Amino acid sequence: MGRLAFLFDIGPKYMNTTPIFIKQLLYQRCEAYVQKRIDTARQAMESAQESANEESKSSAGDKYETGRAMAQLERDRHAQLLAEAVKLEQELTRLNVEKKYAIIQPGSLVNTNRGAFFISISAGKLFLDGTDYFAISAASPIGTLLSGHKTGDAVTFNNVQYQVLDVA
Repeated sequence: MGRLAFLFDIGPKYMNTTPIFIKQLLYQRCEAYVQKRIDTARQAMESAQESANEESKSSAGDKYETGRAMAQLERDRHAQLLAEAVKLEQELTRLNVEKKYAIIQPGSLVNTNRGAFFISISAGKLFLDGTDYFAISAASPIGTLLSGHKTGDAVTFNNVQYQVLDVA
């Protein structure tokens, strides 16, 4: 069994899995994460709009204006969250998870002595059949530090050394 097959082993369910297949599964988890954020933001925007509409039916004067303004602010906040989620979705679509990389870059699966990282979007910890993977953006502090490195390199982040064991 090759080094990557061992280091990226995600349990008995996917025992003979290639790193590319693991990246595909992680990509799907990232897609689900982004879709949930989009759906949540849309629902919250709709709810805020309904609240603003109800406010216009029920009251008059200063109380009406204040309630309507608050509902509009809430709607705008959720619109911003939606825009951020759509941006994440666009970043995700630019990834090529079908390719094996030698140099760490977006789309890479990186195994270090401190854990496994999927250089993609900032989706946090993804649990896949018994193993934790950290979906991080290449623009994040650790992602920026790892980018451009290869197997055997070491980087220091927050006074902690990360040894790159494998890149896929």
